[in-house]
Amino acid sequence: MSFLRRRSAAVPAGPDFDVLAMDPSDWPGNLGAGLLPAPDGTCQGVFLRYDLFGGRGPAMIIGNLPEGSPARDIDEGDVPFEVAQLLSALENDEHVEVVGTEDDPVMHEDNLLIVRRIKLSEDRISCVQFDRSDGVLVTIASWDRPITNDLYALLKPLPAEMFQQ
Repeated sequence: MSFLRRRSAAVPAGPDFDVLAMDPSDWPGNLGAGLLPAPDGTCQGVFLRYDLFGGRGPAMIIGNLPEGSPARDIDEGDVPFEVAQLLSALENDEHVEVVGTEDDPVMHEDNLLIVRRIKLSEDRISCVQFDRSDGVLVTIASWDRPITNDLYALLKPLPAEMFQQ
């Protein structure tokens, strides 16, 4: 995935890495973005929350977590950070855990991605993860809608200006 690269450290705000997600102008509904700051001010991750249900809760969360992000450190059986965020946003306090994973090769533009499909105890949640060539882990968690291979064609780097304050 050569189009993804580290950004210059001179960027005044936002992450120092490209954020791969769906362009908000391609989707109806509301979009929210969250940055995970470290105590030293660096960005330890970005997640985008797509509310396609018209204010009734998010339908999808896409996270981009660089190497070293504490949100990547989860115990065996625990759900990814993005799944926990989705459950919290939906005010769903049921215990959910990972019950299995499956690797699935997917083409994204001219690149082959090895996508990990994460099977969860809550079958209304779909979750996939893949590693980018720059070490950023992308996780997509979706509520009540399957994640199909068509979704990967919509993923692209979002402009840095979107994350500057």
